Amino acid sequence: SCNRDFLPRGSGIVTRRPLVLQLISSTSEHAEFLHCKGKKFTDFDAVRREIEAETDRVTGTNKGISSIPINLRICSPNVLNLSLIDLPGITKVPVGDQPPDIEYQIRDMIMQFICRENCLILAVTPANMDLANSDALKLAKDVDPQGHRTIGVITKLDLMDKGTNVRDVLENRLLPLRRGYVGVVNRSQKDIEGKKDISAALAAERRFFKSHPAYRHMADCMGTLYLQRLLNQQLTNHIRDTLPALRSRLQGQLLSLDKEAEEYKCLNSDDPSRKTKALMQLIQHFGLDFEKRIEGSGDQVDTVELSGGAKINRIFHERFPFELVKMEFDEKELRREISYAIKNIHGIRTGLFTPDMAFEAIVKKQIVKLKVPCLKCVDMVIQELINTVQQCTNKLESFPKLREETERIVTTHIRERESQAKDQVLLSLEIQLSYINTNHEDFIGFANAQQKTNQTSKKPSAGNQVILKGWLTINNISLIKGGAKEYWFMLTAESLSWFKDDEEKEKKYMLPLDNLKVRDIEKGFMSSKHVFAIFNTEQRNVYKDYRHLELACDTQDEMDSWKASLLRAGVYPEKTTFISFLSEEFIHSGLLAQLYSSGDQYSLMDESPEQALRREEVLRIHTALKEALNIITDISTSTISTPLPPPVDNSWLHSGSLHRRYLSPPLSVQDVFIITPPHLVVLVPKKHPAPPAPSLPIRLEAPAPPVSNSIDTTNTTSRPKRVPPSVPR
Repeated sequence: SCNRDFLPRGSGIVTRRPLVLQLISSTSEHAEFLHCKGKKFTDFDAVRREIEAETDRVTGTNKGISSIPINLRICSPNVLNLSLIDLPGITKVPVGDQPPDIEYQIRDMIMQFICRENCLILAVTPANMDLANSDALKLAKDVDPQGHRTIGVITKLDLMDKGTNVRDVLENRLLPLRRGYVGVVNRSQKDIEGKKDISAALAAERRFFKSHPAYRHMADCMGTLYLQRLLNQQLTNHIRDTLPALRSRLQGQLLSLDKEAEEYKCLNSDDPSRKTKALMQLIQHFGLDFEKRIEGSGDQVDTVELSGGAKINRIFHERFPFELVKMEFDEKELRREISYAIKNIHGIRTGLFTPDMAFEAIVKKQIVKLKVPCLKCVDMVIQELINTVQQCTNKLESFPKLREETERIVTTHIRERESQAKDQVLLSLEIQLSYINTNHEDFIGFANAQQKTNQTSKKPSAGNQVILKGWLTINNISLIKGGAKEYWFMLTAESLSWFKDDEEKEKKYMLPLDNLKVRDIEKGFMSSKHVFAIFNTEQRNVYKDYRHLELACDTQDEMDSWKASLLRAGVYPEKTTFISFLSEEFIHSGLLAQLYSSGDQYSLMDESPEQALRREEVLRIHTALKEALNIITDISTSTISTPLPPPVDNSWLHSGSLHRRYLSPPLSVQDVFIITPPHLVVLVPKKHPAPPAPSLPIRLEAPAPPVSNSIDTTNTTSRPKRVPPSVPR
């Protein structure tokens, strides 16, 4: 079909491996093998020799077969964009190194192609053979009983006995097929040996049909050129039928790649300013991702596993109490310790009252036991923060240097805060050990117990007890409204309220103290205020849309007074949670500065080799998808469909089940050709040694499908080094 002879010829089985032919219409003429990448063949005799040599490399030289295909690309101005597969012909008797079941192995190989619903089958039969006994038609009938995919081709019309013809067959009146028959005249062996070219053979074929009395009236519907047009139209019909689903699938793939391709296009530049912008965007996204994982904010909520913030919350409210529960003391042992402590304090004297020193000694011993679980809680929170950082930096894996440097800087910052948190925990324990406040309302001593027993009904609710009043500034709200503004705050045992002024007439808000914690805020460089914050441990807003309130006072003494009063009201500092807040602030404010000061920021944006390949591949596929959709649009607007011919009575051709492989009669099919996509399968009867059968120089037309740069394209039905599966039995 490309005006070139390059397929091996000979006696017996010549095609011993599937030959994948990719025909590409091109201004130049050459051939390329997939196993010889980069090498172009312009001598087609050398192409034939390479096919033979590559066949022998896998199958040996003694007629062995293999299902591993040979991939060959032919570029020529005389071909259309098609893919063909030349399969080995079925042989009845094994020769050489062929296995005993060679016939059935080859049949399996053929069946895997012609069983596909998108294959068009060309059942080729010689004119000098009884059509009712055509093995090609029987094989086609087994897989296409309705005749939707089968086209009959009659060859050797010029070799029939004088006075005989197949006019009734070609007119589809005798042994009809739904798609009918086409007659062709090929070159004889003498023509081949005489180097008769394809153009001359086509002209001779045309003269034969024009001059033959039985065929001249249908000469325009016969011959290789008409077969081209017929197949072109059938292939066009099939392509148009598959276009809607194909377009939908390609559009889905394009949509899924659009965002990623756009990001890669922004990075596909040597412009330093674009790299700087990309660096800032990546760090900003990293900070937002970390904040969402800790704060639990964001529209997308993970329903598969807990986020970092949820795990930290579980550490405080489940793991830490569990560690405390594990410290449960033995009551008998505690009573014994109390008894010994009292006796040791009294010494030789007999005491009248229980000494306070005995109580404090026992209580301090219990407080010391809190040290281990408290520090363990800090360690667990630190580890969870580091794990969260690592999860966030996974999104920076495209830039190994940036990921490594970001993880190092943030982890170092967290480790520094870890030591501060542990110091604060130990300091809190030391404060508790230094003074046991038996006058606290939560402590039930002898006097308080008697008072609560006798005056339960008379005593007013402790929730109304005012603990502290004073002026405070709400920093994170006042700044938004145009300036800092002071409010008069009143702290009770159950709530924190603030008023417009100290007359306490206009209440602005009352905040319940349930689940509130207090944390320090680092003093600003330009600020003289002392700031602390209160927040909800369940990640809820404490006031309107604010997750925390920053309260500022003028002096350190005032700040200490408020923190002590909050502690008395049950609002305790939570140092380990403070670490996460400080980490968020550091990522948003200090991380980028440290990255810029760590060295050449442009080198941080160097891609990994894997990511560079990924970027090139995504951009290539993205471009190919756009081109494919354009081609589909062109095909849709430039081609028309023809209806399938009406059904005919083809009951004359009885089908035997090919799936009962060993019970079916042996076939004598010698050559099978397949064209994809869609597939065109040509079934040609077995060639007999004498007289030699002429070859079939057909050139098939079809709309050009999208073709990639690789020989091994997606429009072929086979792949190198991939053994086709057997036909289901």
